[in-house]
This record gives sequence, structure tokens and C-alpha cells, in this order.
Amino acid sequence: MNLKVTSFQIADSIDIKAFRASFRIAVSYGDTDELFYQIEKDKYLYVFKYGIVCYLGYSEEETGAFFQIIEPFCKNPYDHRLSDEFDIETEAPAINYGYNKVEIPSPNTEELRLIMLNVSQSVALDYYNQQTNALLEETNSYTQLLEKTGKINMGGIRLKRYIGRTLNLKNRILANLYIFDSPEETWENENLNKLDIGLKKTFDLQARFRTIQEGLSIVKENMELFKDLLQNRNSLTLEWVVIILILVEVINIFVHNPK
Repeated sequence: MNLKVTSFQIADSIDIKAFRASFRIAVSYGDTDELFYQIEKDKYLYVFKYGIVCYLGYSEEETGAFFQIIEPFCKNPYDHRLSDEFDIETEAPAINYGYNKVEIPSPNTEELRLIMLNVSQSVALDYYNQQTNALLEETNSYTQLLEKTGKINMGGIRLKRYIGRTLNLKNRILANLYIFDSPEETWENENLNKLDIGLKKTFDLQARFRTIQEGLSIVKENMELFKDLLQNRNSLTLEWVVIILILVEVINIFVHNPK
């Protein structure tokens, strides 16, 4: 039997507490960061506070209908949603990983939840990678201008916004670092642990996360340089203002006190 997992990044964040109180279905697993529901046999729903919703066994119409239900609990919902799909082939003789799919003998609820979690982590990494690349492109435009003209075309407000975007993305990633950790259940269950390791390799989660970290490090290094250059430019401007004021004062003295 084929089961399809689909995960979407739909917003900056989701109010998990408010959604849980409103959604009238018993939660199978939940905490302050995520909610996992078994809607019916072979039909599951996973909601994460960092703005991701994951479906297993949902039709396209059902996912669209649920978006309408959860939208009031979303902060800054997206018009264009990042998504990823993953197939689960059941009744396989052994666990086998393929391109965008896993073959598994007879998955239980914990294994299905683990698969949905890894698919959702992959979507989160796609989102953070997209945001990091946008910052890198902006950074490159400033460094290219610096190379050509020797100047940074960036005022104080523009620099502050650039710093704000960088720090905001970094803080969001740090706040959600837990999503890239293995669930506690994998520490106590050898089969779950093997499945988790295989899925992380399939999605290349660790390498993709390191790429994002390296990108943010480059942005931070350039950000510090831009800040220093702007401070030096402002200091130089202030020095010239002081020199001009002194010169004006000297001229006034000569004008009002001629020999």
C-alpha cells in the first residue's frame, strides 16, 4: 500500500495552544511546540509551532479545507507555501530508502510520526535556506558595489534593517533548533533510531543545516564590516563638521576683531 506525506510551510508561526483548544479532536501527542493527531486509520495530521503543517493520507481537497481552519491561528500566513512530498511503501520485506520514498514492512503510529517529522524538518530547512540565500544575495550586491566604487551605498536606517533581517532569521533558527534533534522515543527504541538515522541521511538534513549556518556566518561577517565602515564614515563626517565650525568661528573672530 502507498501512503503519501505532504508537508507545507504556511506561516511564520502557529499558535499551538490556541489551535489545540479550538480543534475538537483528541491529540495523540502534543506539547508547546507540536501537535500530532490520528484522524482515522492511515490518516494523520502534524502541526508545528514554526509554521508547518504535515498531512498523511489527506486528499488535496482536504488539505485545502484544513488550511482554512488553521489560518486564524497563523502569524504572517504565506501566499506561496513551500512544500515537500514523500511516499511510504508498506508491506516491504525490509526498510529501504529511495528517492523521495521509504519502503517499510508494517509501520506503526510512532514510525509514521517520525517520517512526518523528518519531512517537515526538510521543508523547514528549505525555508531557512531560501531566506539565507536572499540575505547572501543582498550582501553580495553591497560587496560588489564596494569593490567597484570603494563605497557602501547604505545609510543608517538601511543598515539597521539589514541587521534586523539577519538577526531575526538567526534567532528564529536558534529558537527552533530542537526540530533538528531526534525525538526522545528514538533513544529508547532501536528500530525507531535506525529509521530516524536513515531518514536524516535521505533528506541530508545535517549537511543542509550546516550550509545554512555557514551562509549566516558569511552574512554576519559582512554585516560587521559594513557597520564598521559606516561608523568610520560617520566619524569622518563629524570630524569635517567640527573643522568647518572651528574655521567659521576663526573667520568670525577676524571679521569682528580686525587689527
